[in-house]
Amino acid sequence: MRFSHKLKKLANPSLVPSMRRHLGRVLLTRRLLFNLDVEKIIGDIDPVQFQAIHDRYAVDDPGGSWRKYLDLDYWMAINLRRVQELELDWGRRQSILDLGSGAGYFLHICHGLGHRTLGLDIEDVPMFGEMFRALGLERVIARVEAFRPLPVFDRKFDLITAFMICFNGHKSESLWGPKEWAFFLDDAATRLNPGGRIRLGFNRELDDTFYTEELRQFFLDRGARIDEHRVLLRPAGTGR
Repeated sequence: MRFSHKLKKLANPSLVPSMRRHLGRVLLTRRLLFNLDVEKIIGDIDPVQFQAIHDRYAVDDPGGSWRKYLDLDYWMAINLRRVQELELDWGRRQSILDLGSGAGYFLHICHGLGHRTLGLDIEDVPMFGEMFRALGLERVIARVEAFRPLPVFDRKFDLITAFMICFNGHKSESLWGPKEWAFFLDDAATRLNPGGRIRLGFNRELDDTFYTEELRQFFLDRGARIDEHRVLLRPAGTGR
């Protein structure tokens, strides 16, 4: 490639974000601190503790129940992709809150990368609490409910995540609409540091969609980036 052509590429503003990501991954990668390989990540988990948890709860066919999360290979790979999608494998350390944190695999990877993490979930599934303790992670017990603020935390966050959301009245007659989501997002925005992000991940509802067209437009009107079930927002006032 000629040098003049390289200069033209550098001057193209549309290439700046991808170049920044590339340079960040080269210069600011955290992979030297924490090997981003599923087998190595699983290898960092105490095998005796996990085997004891597995023996207590595993069944031959977990179906769609919470017991499916005992398949470490499958779920750790999914959460590694989430970490990489959110570019948490390079750059500065961030403070992360994961709502509906489940077994803690996403936060386990984030913690290994040097981020400060906090989970939030209800106590309905003992296995989740046992996994959090085995992974050495911090968790708050609380329920996310419509028109009720999140708990008071001792810090603000750079990223709030909620994957495979069920707290929105999933598959019920009380499924959240724009009013419920507006309250939630306005409250969550007050928990963010400047430049903070909110990443939502939706489950399919009874009609096999992730959300209604009305709700999709609501998110777009708030400046969201939407990719199927994934919704990423930078609330007004947190910076860009």
